[in-house]
Amino acid sequence: MKRAQEIVGNRLLRALAPRDRLLLTKNLEAVTLEDGAVLFEPGEDVISVYFPGLGTVTSLILNLRDGATAEAALIGQEGAVGGIISGGDKPAFTRGVVQIGGPAMRLATNALEKAKLQSPTLRDHFARYADCLLAQALQSVACNAIHDLDARLARWLLSVQDRIGSNDLHLTQEFIAEMVGVQRPYVTRVIGILEKTGAIRKSRGTLTVVNRGKLERQACECYAYLRRHFERALPGVYPKVTN
Repeated sequence: MKRAQEIVGNRLLRALAPRDRLLLTKNLEAVTLEDGAVLFEPGEDVISVYFPGLGTVTSLILNLRDGATAEAALIGQEGAVGGIISGGDKPAFTRGVVQIGGPAMRLATNALEKAKLQSPTLRDHFARYADCLLAQALQSVACNAIHDLDARLARWLLSVQDRIGSNDLHLTQEFIAEMVGVQRPYVTRVIGILEKTGAIRKSRGTLTVVNRGKLERQACECYAYLRRHFERALPGVYPKVTN
């Protein structure tokens, strides 16, 4: 177990008032999440909440009937994946998947619900995060329907960089294609375009953000909208990356 003062990897936990963090500390467990691990499947009761640390990235994935998948939300050090929105152990609608493994804190969903009953401020904190998570899912729907792939991919790469805190994104083009819901040749073409602008540099299994400003200019407005909403709802929780 980790003591409250050691919980520094997850910004959502770190932003809690000390008295609220103490309500969770005795039930928090430090874990290491492996690449590709499935945290829950659709229809399963969500019995645990995971708070990713720096560098750990998870996704909520929708499985479609034809075997295709679509990412509904990307979650890292700014948030939590699991029983946040619903109260108690409720069935999952999506699959929870670890995209980039690393450290995390795990908490039983019922322990979180008990803590919410003890503290209105803790309850409000997680309600605000649930709003941010819902906003991300809703924005993704609009983005996928309206914006071109180059803008969507730039937005997605920025979102990943925010969560891992590094210029080097260890991502294969096959993986990126699966996350943005297109065939690999389209991803290859757009990555080539972004590289020509000087925003990124590609190598085997890695994309390096060379000029974040250029990448932001290539991204659609969805990226800035979500950052601003997060900052209004939970000031200081969403990470800031510059290069």
